[in-house]
Amino acid sequence: MTAKVFRADMKASSDSESLVKKLGKLFYKAGFQELIAEDDFVAIKQHFGEPGNTAFIRPVFTREIVKIAKKLKGKPFLTDANTLYTGERSNSVDHLNAAIANGFSYATVQAPIIIADGLKGKGSTEVEVNLKHFDKVRIASEILEADVLISLAHFKGHELSGFGGTFKNIGMGLGSRAGKQMMHSAVLPEITESECIKCMQCVKHCPEDCITINKNKSYINHEICIGCGECVVTCPTDAISVEWESTSEGMEERQVEFTYGIVKDRKNIYINFITNVSPDCDCAGWSDRPIVNDIGILASKDPVALEQASLDLVNQAEAKGMLAGKDLKPGDNKFKAVHPSTDGGVKQIEYAAEIGMGSREYELIDL
Repeated sequence: MTAKVFRADMKASSDSESLVKKLGKLFYKAGFQELIAEDDFVAIKQHFGEPGNTAFIRPVFTREIVKIAKKLKGKPFLTDANTLYTGERSNSVDHLNAAIANGFSYATVQAPIIIADGLKGKGSTEVEVNLKHFDKVRIASEILEADVLISLAHFKGHELSGFGGTFKNIGMGLGSRAGKQMMHSAVLPEITESECIKCMQCVKHCPEDCITINKNKSYINHEICIGCGECVVTCPTDAISVEWESTSEGMEERQVEFTYGIVKDRKNIYINFITNVSPDCDCAGWSDRPIVNDIGILASKDPVALEQASLDLVNQAEAKGMLAGKDLKPGDNKFKAVHPSTDGGVKQIEYAAEIGMGSREYELIDL
């Protein structure tokens, strides 16, 4: 069955065509207003950005969604869950401070923030899924109390799954800390000794103190490694990598299974921002140049079609940034070019369709 995906492009020649106003029009064009009833608790899930990152979705867009939810007499709140790795979003106090520092204060977005898995990430509830990798998944508890879930996903590269979009935003984002460990269970990074410059960045960011760096040897203790992948992200010389083989695709599938557990039996709204398409995740404390020009915002009630359309549009666009000058033809997977040890994120779309979450066939409808 062909799903409808709605697009707001980047073209503008008057204030009525600003991307913020287009987002509001997109919301109604996609029929999302039908999903919010009076007094519904409306969870707006988005990544607030690691401090130092500048590619995350701007608060002005979030505020527009909050305004619409309130107009429909819902009770909106912003939400995310704490991270598995160390950093400034690994507990609710630091997470809230990071969100405010990046512009997500009540004065700015006009809605409160609720970190869905509690102070230290221990608020976890099992949800039955009975799928390939898991019989049950562990979800950040508070999200299960919401009547409506609105996913505002920044579509960008990801070093472990090729790209991060809706499935990353929901599945990985709203898994509890225990759930995140389940998804990362097969990630076992290794250090290439000849490439290691002993900068200690990996040691600084490792949440389990499982990395040893000295003048004689650099290694990771896999007996205590939780596979969060933070060392892979922070290494400035790419000395740390994962021998993926089937690991990348397996992780993508596990992420999708968590998404399935979260969205089943609830009202869901899916929106992808294909802007500032950075090579790396917003979990990084920096943002490299976008790999394509801004494309716009996509919305759909079908998460599979939304991800497929987003990937297609990025792959059809002219390569920019770190990919400029590379031998890439229209349609080539740009995320695989950025992260060659992954499949470019294709498996997560295939698997989501396979387990009945939606259709890869779509009709792209412009405002």
